[in-house]
Amino acid sequence: MKNRLVLLTLAILTSLAGCQYSEFEENYTDPSKVSETSVEKQFTGFMIANREYVLPSYWNYFVVLRITLNRYTQAIGWVNEENQYVPGSAAINDRWNNYYQFLAQYRELEKVYADLSPQNKQDYRVFMITAATYLYDHTQKVIDLHGAIPFSEAGMLSTNGGDYTESYPSYDEPEAIYTKMLDDLAGFADELRTMEINPGVLTGFESQDLVNRGDIDMWLKYINSLRMRMLTRVSETPAFADRAASEINTILSNPANYPIVTTNDENITFRIHELGTLIAANSFQSGLEDWDGNVAGKALLEHMMNNEDPRLTYVFEPGEEAGGEFIPLDPLLSATEQTELIGSNTMAIYNRTTLSRNQYFPGMLINASQVHFMAAEHYLKAGQDAQAREHYETGIRESIHYYEMLRNMSNNLISPEPIPVTESAIDTYLADADISWAAATGEMDKMRLIAEQKWLHFNVVQPNENWAELRRVEMPDLVFWEDQSNQQSLPPNRWIYPGSEQTYNTENYQQVQPNDNLNRTLFWDN
Repeated sequence: MKNRLVLLTLAILTSLAGCQYSEFEENYTDPSKVSETSVEKQFTGFMIANREYVLPSYWNYFVVLRITLNRYTQAIGWVNEENQYVPGSAAINDRWNNYYQFLAQYRELEKVYADLSPQNKQDYRVFMITAATYLYDHTQKVIDLHGAIPFSEAGMLSTNGGDYTESYPSYDEPEAIYTKMLDDLAGFADELRTMEINPGVLTGFESQDLVNRGDIDMWLKYINSLRMRMLTRVSETPAFADRAASEINTILSNPANYPIVTTNDENITFRIHELGTLIAANSFQSGLEDWDGNVAGKALLEHMMNNEDPRLTYVFEPGEEAGGEFIPLDPLLSATEQTELIGSNTMAIYNRTTLSRNQYFPGMLINASQVHFMAAEHYLKAGQDAQAREHYETGIRESIHYYEMLRNMSNNLISPEPIPVTESAIDTYLADADISWAAATGEMDKMRLIAEQKWLHFNVVQPNENWAELRRVEMPDLVFWEDQSNQQSLPPNRWIYPGSEQTYNTENYQQVQPNDNLNRTLFWDN
């Protein structure tokens, strides 16, 4: 990683995107000129920096996800080919570079904040707590792709006065970064809850906050839900198991002090308020649909079909030549057969109205269903079956209504009208033998139910969470075509580092080089 500071200015971005967004009417100054910027403006510039990895975008879905995570989870169907389980350099490089541009923006925010007077630091503390929360959300994603990453010393080129020789960062072990993030988030949860915020500062925060519009209660739900996500991810590791069980229990047993996301109305997102702006999902269509990247995954589609899942017609639609039938693409067929089937336009695809052509599709950060499924897992492990079942079933209900909500907010009507959701249909689904909590026998069987529902819920909408959880719990059990022509015959356990690390950050890269292979498992992947 060539640790350079990428200076994002709203004036440049506006000229590229034709932005009319009211929050961005006042151009942001070059953040390298600290005297000309401010905490508020740098805060928003930092949030904008990684928007294409929050909002559904062409580059992320077509270049990155289409050939990596969406395949590794079988969320999609695709034509088998040699070398398909080796992540492409374009995917790895762009994801890596974007994160470090984003981190550099955060370091610039720290730099601006450090120059404030003690009183102003106290007044603007809310910006730093929420910025760190947002940073940690995305830092976890990058750790869960690679393992060890440069973090504590990364993004410091501007802070170091432009001296490259002082700015090549060492790698932090993933356990250490997780520990810091969990420690900080636990502190934020208490600090923000009891903080008295200057009314004038709060007004500025409300206008600059692209996630929760300055709603402190929503930020508290984001903080605690993110803590649960991180704690759940490391809950099976010896170093974190006790902490995870204890802290998740503290959060769930004390909602007054530690509120979490529990309904779709509380989902943490980048919301689309106005089309044609920087905050939009205008390229989701090409990102997901180009080169047949929206073909339904067979195992996922058949699970929905076989169990009469109420989400089926909201998440998928039949191929144009399928006569209304949902036909899946078998991942074990030959490439010739798969190509012919896809070319016939009979394969089921992801619902275009709900997802790819929905220009109001939000950038999803944390949602109610995933939080309920995490709570269900916690209570299951704690032997509290009734609570586990309650959260499991609530997670399913929220997921069904989530996809219903996404469909209803769409400004596109190309896909067939879905089957209306009724409470009776949901009750019938929950009572199905393959879905029913009561019919499951033993902890492992119930864990399988939770894992399958997370997988169904995440699909292509939350691919990072989908792949991380699939590796962590190793459920559902998916069967892949084996690439006998390549040493990497099946999906990897992690991504390798980009080639730029070997070229520019050579000395520090040598520390992690022995573990830099696709089959090395991450520390939480037992």
